[in-house]
Amino acid sequence: MEKNVHIYSDRWPKATPLQNQYNADIHRTGDRSSGVSALFRASYSRRSMNQGRPFDDSMCQNPFTVSKMFALSVTLEPVPLPEGSAFLLSRRKIAPIEVQRMIILGIETSCDETAAAVVEDGMNIFSDVVASQIAVHSPYGGVVPELASRKHVEAILPVIAQALHEAGISAEQLDAIAVTQGPGLVGALLIGLSAAKAMAYALQKPLIAVNHLEGHMHAAFLGGERLDRPFVCLVVSGGHTALYRVNPDGEHDFLGSTRDDAAGEAFDKVAKLLNLGYPGGITIERLASGGDPKAFQFPRALADKDSLEFSFSGLKTSVANFLRHHGFPAQAGETGPYRLEDLVASFQEAIVDVLVVKTMRAAASCGVGDVAVVGGVAANLRLRERLKEEAGRLRLNLHLPLRRYCTDNAVMIAAVAHSIWKRSGFCPDPIDLDARSRWF
Repeated sequence: MEKNVHIYSDRWPKATPLQNQYNADIHRTGDRSSGVSALFRASYSRRSMNQGRPFDDSMCQNPFTVSKMFALSVTLEPVPLPEGSAFLLSRRKIAPIEVQRMIILGIETSCDETAAAVVEDGMNIFSDVVASQIAVHSPYGGVVPELASRKHVEAILPVIAQALHEAGISAEQLDAIAVTQGPGLVGALLIGLSAAKAMAYALQKPLIAVNHLEGHMHAAFLGGERLDRPFVCLVVSGGHTALYRVNPDGEHDFLGSTRDDAAGEAFDKVAKLLNLGYPGGITIERLASGGDPKAFQFPRALADKDSLEFSFSGLKTSVANFLRHHGFPAQAGETGPYRLEDLVASFQEAIVDVLVVKTMRAAASCGVGDVAVVGGVAANLRLRERLKEEAGRLRLNLHLPLRRYCTDNAVMIAAVAHSIWKRSGFCPDPIDLDARSRWF
């Protein structure tokens, strides 16, 4: 029997893989006892459809209603279907459809980038549009949540329109809409969620809710096949620093995270101490390339043998104390007690050391041969250089996203949504979908 047989409802689309892989002949009726004539009978509620339970004899004994309006009776015959076949449950009629490809619009508004992208089958990128808010937040040295939300309101519709235009398709040609549900800034998330839910309702398209961190994990494999074996993934950005063991089906096992500041947050806060502007990571990386990473010794927290946790607040405090005791560094063309380039290079090296050591330790403890590092800080060239050195020394396969896909983007959201759809179907109740500020 062929795989990937799905059921769709075009009101609020609900889909689930049918594990038995049978040809399903679906009848809409107000009478549970009618329209049943073959090997198996089952009537599914909205909840049980989304759980992906297979059809079997036991379910025929206690049928559920699919909604308050009507029952769904199913006649099953062991007839193989082509890969990707599906059936559309319409308000007026029922017709078999052939799913040749899945074109998904991804929407991302978890922090300070408004992004939309169109991706086919989780691999072929048709468009990638990002509206940055760096100029808005730079005067404050960090993201101001209220300003971020207001800018998302202004940008969301133009960004979506541009993504569809660059993809050369209309909204009606989309097969599904994917949106970041969390984690992130609640106000920012709600803008993307509201736009996605409105589009899904108006266009009668299914909706896929995406975990932002899972999107980042998928970014390491954009344009290629996902691994068919477990791997360790470090997610490192301005809001997250955490290690996970990722299974081939996309499920994750948490290994450890930061107890206080994220690595990217430490970069930004130290840059603010040094009046280097926002975002600080880019400026520090540029200056550090001309400095001596061994000029000053900054602490590496939680360096004990078995720990997979991180802490960067002490490192930030150490830099602040250094400035208090030694004054500010000499600027270009000036004389002073020390060079700015040496200070930021030493600070950067302390962060890179901890990230590399803990990631390799996690790979050893999990017994895996593959490591992925994703998130905004994964774009740091010194970190990428050190990771390649250590992975080569330990004979590990290293997976890094292209630098453009390290920071927040909608390509990763649309791409991972295809995997989520195959794993668990569409969102069963899109209109009730809410933002999640925290999510594993």
